[in-house]
Amino acid sequence: MITRTFIARLVGVVMVSVLPITAYAERGAFDIDRWYEILDNVRTRATSAGISRDTIDATLKYPAFIPSIVKSDKNQAEFKLTLDDYLARTVNSRRINIGREMRTTYPTMLSRVEQKYNIQPHVILAFWGLESNYGQYRAAHKLTDAFLTLMYEGRRETFFGNQLLALMKIADDNNLDINDIRGSWAGAMGHFQFIPTTLQQYGADGNGDGKIDIIHSVGDAMFSAGNYLNKLGWNPNERIVRRVALPGNFDISLLDGKTKQPLTYWAAMGVTNPDGTPIPLADMTAGLVADVNLIQEQRAAAIAAASNPNAIPDPNAIDTDVAPQPVIYAYLTYPNFYRIKKWNSSNWYAIAIATLADELKQ
Repeated sequence: MITRTFIARLVGVVMVSVLPITAYAERGAFDIDRWYEILDNVRTRATSAGISRDTIDATLKYPAFIPSIVKSDKNQAEFKLTLDDYLARTVNSRRINIGREMRTTYPTMLSRVEQKYNIQPHVILAFWGLESNYGQYRAAHKLTDAFLTLMYEGRRETFFGNQLLALMKIADDNNLDINDIRGSWAGAMGHFQFIPTTLQQYGADGNGDGKIDIIHSVGDAMFSAGNYLNKLGWNPNERIVRRVALPGNFDISLLDGKTKQPLTYWAAMGVTNPDGTPIPLADMTAGLVADVNLIQEQRAAAIAAASNPNAIPDPNAIDTDVAPQPVIYAYLTYPNFYRIKKWNSSNWYAIAIATLADELKQ
């Protein structure tokens, strides 16, 4: 039996070894009573949920508080990369080449996913590449400790408590060692970085061993991703995005992807292919996404250049008193784009998935 005194010493050791305890001065001393309350509540909830005593004991036997996780949760960096920089970082030649290698390594499994869930191989590979660099990402944290730490921190205690209970249930149902399940500081795990509640709902056995293990089994991971995308309504007959050009004076408030209109509407607004040819029209709606900050910078630069008395006038400008606006490049975002956003709500993530998927088509 692990006593509270032992746990208090263990927590103290973890805190001192990872981050000086003085760093927590602003929020007061570590509240060991609150820690015990969380552990007791987990045991009670898990018991009520029918989770085995072995899994409960394994979860709570040596619980550790990880201060670096609290620091990560409090200091999530604001996204500052331009769209072009983001794409250069996420859809680079190395990731494309590894993705092509993975297609030749797992042709049968990718074909099985497509047959069962109607998700094309290049789409599965794109998600795999962005989420874990095709399984090369090495998870840093034991997930039980990550969830307990985030529960203690308290900002989203209910959410992370539910994740921990789901993880315990997954370990129970699939005969997994819960202390061997590692993931990100925020609780994402495996080749496709599922959180436990998502895995509980969409996990699928891809290798036929009767278990779902998205960390150690590529087949389980691919089947689970395929199942998830299928349930999100993925349409393999539609593309995800199309790069387009817009008139320089286009209303940039329409470029956040939230305004969806028929393609005929966007065509009438002057949206064309980058080479100026008409966009293909179909009976469907789409949005528009662009790097608005970059557009604003380009417009400001154009105005500044036009106001410079030493600048050479643009002979093509109709009104030389008004700065000509640069052509805007954006992305038409079709329904599959918004299905990706249910996986990850970032517009740029969805564009990166689309770009990588196009690179990985045969």
